[in-house]
Amino acid sequence: MRSEDLPAVRELGLFADMESAHFEELMQVAYLQRFPPQVQLITEGDPADFLHVVVDGTVELFAASNNRETTMAIINPVETFILAAVLKDAVYLMSARTMTASRILLIPAENIRDIFERDAAFARSIVQELSVRYRDMVKLLKNQKLRTSVERLANYLLHEHKCQGANGALTLPTDKRTLATLLGMTPENLSRAFGTLGPYGVSVEGARIGLSKLDDLETLAKPNPLTDDPVT
Repeated sequence: MRSEDLPAVRELGLFADMESAHFEELMQVAYLQRFPPQVQLITEGDPADFLHVVVDGTVELFAASNNRETTMAIINPVETFILAAVLKDAVYLMSARTMTASRILLIPAENIRDIFERDAAFARSIVQELSVRYRDMVKLLKNQKLRTSVERLANYLLHEHKCQGANGALTLPTDKRTLATLLGMTPENLSRAFGTLGPYGVSVEGARIGLSKLDDLETLAKPNPLTDDPVT
């Protein structure tokens, strides 16, 4: 692993407070690997052999059943997946594949569990990380169960607009097919939802989205910090 990558990994909340000797111990058994786009990294149902850290690139977590497939989450640098399976020594409940060319740090699961037993600060960080993931899942379920597809899209656009500088436009960070499954829609439903949002100031030109009536869009979306704020 390149020395310039270590600070970014070290500052990740999961590793920030652990003893330096234990962090170095993990890095000695970890290895950094490059992957091209659309490479499957893990498969649901397989044993969790590694904790993955996305150092560069983007990774899609997805699940499939009965010839259906859905996007569960999109992982960006510097984030990990899938901690719960690693800590529990269980199988993965989701699959993962690269969306773009990526560099992934792989840390053997048994070493994560070993350090968890020996480093109290690391154990506390793991509990904190799992708590955040649990709350993210509750928010995801609330978004899916309590909102229409149009409301989900409206709130997604408002969130991305804020993340990208709130200047009246945004660029979709993923293709529309992936966005549709992320929001629990078919591509056809996503297209119709964009059409429904036209009177609310939403214009679409490829991946570029214009938002000219933010007040109207927010009135429709009714964003709720208990569902939409990542820090709650």
